[in-house]
Amino acid sequence: MGSFQLEDFAAGWIGGAASVIVGHPLDTVKTRLQAGINYGNTLSCIRTVYKRESVFGFFKGMSFPLASIAVYNSVVFGVFSNTQRFLSQYHGRESEASRSHTLSDLLLASMVAGVVSVGLGTPVDLIKIRLQMQTQPFQEANLGLKPRAVALGVQPIYQGPVHCIATIVRTEGLAGMYRGVGAMLLRDVPGYCLYFIPYVFLNEWITPETCTGPSPCAVWLAGGMAGAISWGTATPMDVVKSRLQADGVYLNKYKGVLDCISQSYQKEGLKFMPQVGGRDRLREGW
Repeated sequence: MGSFQLEDFAAGWIGGAASVIVGHPLDTVKTRLQAGINYGNTLSCIRTVYKRESVFGFFKGMSFPLASIAVYNSVVFGVFSNTQRFLSQYHGRESEASRSHTLSDLLLASMVAGVVSVGLGTPVDLIKIRLQMQTQPFQEANLGLKPRAVALGVQPIYQGPVHCIATIVRTEGLAGMYRGVGAMLLRDVPGYCLYFIPYVFLNEWITPETCTGPSPCAVWLAGGMAGAISWGTATPMDVVKSRLQADGVYLNKYKGVLDCISQSYQKEGLKFMPQVGGRDRLREGW
């Protein structure tokens, strides 16, 4: 099977950068729908953002993910591939002739990648969402809470990624950089398991045994199907994560994951759960 390989990290780096450039505008729409108010459906949100903030509104908060997601994806995908390779070597399946992967190895490698993704990705997501959400329409909605800033239209709270980090650390402490970490664990660990495991098995199923590796078409098809499977189950917790991380731009409404779920359910019912999931992570790569 070979030992530790840097190629997996390089591939994750390139894929991460490309995914941010292509996917950030729709990721902004996703975040606004999940954590904002009065945006209606997807098309309505797109029109509203464009009308109020021009095309540049779709790229708010992109600089920090662009600088960091490449590193993030590089580490996550590299960790998964090399953990899987290590487990195969440990169990004596080092021959290239043995192309099959055991479910237990894939499950463990996916869980390790998920935990690593949370450790690296929580601050990245937090900064991205704070920058995306600081121009959202604001209403107190009879919450009885004092806003940190006055009405929409004043100077944004955060002047950029560095200022956002400094503000969060100053007002919320270092722990504030990991706001929403519980929701991310509940999203990413199962999410990566439901992405990597179908991806590997679909690749093996699609690729003929006579081929030394999957074709680009097989990789795209397996990746697309695995992404759909993963995000079909990860979206509800992604909504909770986005709301927890957006919380604090103007208000502090939620006390934690359960409180966020409870408040969201009381106000919106179960319909809050499927709000525009999609590549927040393999947004960053899935």
